[in-house]
Amino acid sequence: MTTKLSILIVNYRVYPYLDACLQAVSRALSGLNAEIIIVDNNSEEAQQILLAEKFPGVQWICLKENIGFAKANNLALKKAVGKYILFLNPDTEIQSNVLYRTVDYLLKHPKVGAVGVQMLDGDGCFLPESKRNLPGLLSSMFKLIGLASFFPTSSFFNSYALGHLDKNAIHSVPVLAGAFMMMPAILIKKLKGFDESFFMYGEDIDLSLRVLQQGFENHYLGNLSITHYKGASSKQDQSYLSHFYGSMIIFIKKYPKMYGGALGIWLLQKCIRLFWFIAQWNKK
Repeated sequence: MTTKLSILIVNYRVYPYLDACLQAVSRALSGLNAEIIIVDNNSEEAQQILLAEKFPGVQWICLKENIGFAKANNLALKKAVGKYILFLNPDTEIQSNVLYRTVDYLLKHPKVGAVGVQMLDGDGCFLPESKRNLPGLLSSMFKLIGLASFFPTSSFFNSYALGHLDKNAIHSVPVLAGAFMMMPAILIKKLKGFDESFFMYGEDIDLSLRVLQQGFENHYLGNLSITHYKGASSKQDQSYLSHFYGSMIIFIKKYPKMYGGALGIWLLQKCIRLFWFIAQWNKK
């Protein structure tokens, strides 16, 4: 029987979350022929063995170092044989109908290159990164200086998070979140997976843009939801702030035309480095 779905999970020292994630995935796999591949960055052998015994059908790639989200996902992608690929964070819990309905959606919409769903935090609050615009100059500035949070439903000030779009509806959007992103395998393998220039953060924005460049659409399915205990993995990495702000700069340098030339790039980089400094100072 042909494998319909490959679920790829990159774990970095969040084994209790991963346990809950795998339990939820197992419940949601009813009627789907699927495989689960986990890349365990900087693997803790005792913890990994316990989970491997609890979930014997899971394939493991255990690494002695943390090679980052993008590179680890690409390792799993090389092993995947499913018709569809789901990139899933370990600190997520999915509803029982999500996998079947997202696969079915892609089957029925051949022009769609990737789908994402509504993400809720542990308190049940909507996570605005579930649906996003491309980070243009103005939208990025409004996000960094905080104007977007003051006008959460504005199509101008909060265009980055597409705050004017109904979070419970289905939309064609520029950017989906890498915490849950499902794609046809033929497309993601043509794109050669994530850009490994991004260690952590920003790789989902880059991949979303490359899907659009191939002539496909990214669809946000607001009628389906998962819980995302945001940042569980990144908090294990003390350099996550450097990865976060550094990824912004990598993206700007990769797509300079989006920022109106040298002046726009210079201005945004200065702004990013300022907020990077402030974030590091507040962390002390």
